[in-house]
Amino acid sequence: MNKISTICIINDDDIFTFILKKSITKLNICDEVISFINGDEAIKEFEKPNSCIPNIILLDINMPVLNGWDFLTEFIKINIPPTKVDIYLISAHISNEDLIKAKNQKEITGILTDPTDSKILTEIVKAYLNYAAQ
Repeated sequence: MNKISTICIINDDDIFTFILKKSITKLNICDEVISFINGDEAIKEFEKPNSCIPNIILLDINMPVLNGWDFLTEFIKINIPPTKVDIYLISAHISNEDLIKAKNQKEITGILTDPTDSKILTEIVKAYLNYAAQ
């Protein structure tokens, strides 16, 4: 399987992020895994000139400082180069309200419950690569 360039994890749970990074690295599905503990840190990085925008973002909904929904609002405002970014909401507890909201957000590619297993991660990258090949 081909690899993608970058997967970004935005999640305030250090243990979850550590495990997810290990899983992604072990699968060898991307060249780089970056992470941020909240949406504000990620936005500040992505707003920098010549910042590398990831191919896939795994976004926690419930975080301090700037939660997943607020991150998404700010991310949309960034003038992103014409590349596709897949954004997956990832949370242990997704409320019905969040499910409805996610279905109405065209920027959301999908919703995952954590912990995310290797099969799902591989399928996400395959879907991204199939889209990019078109």
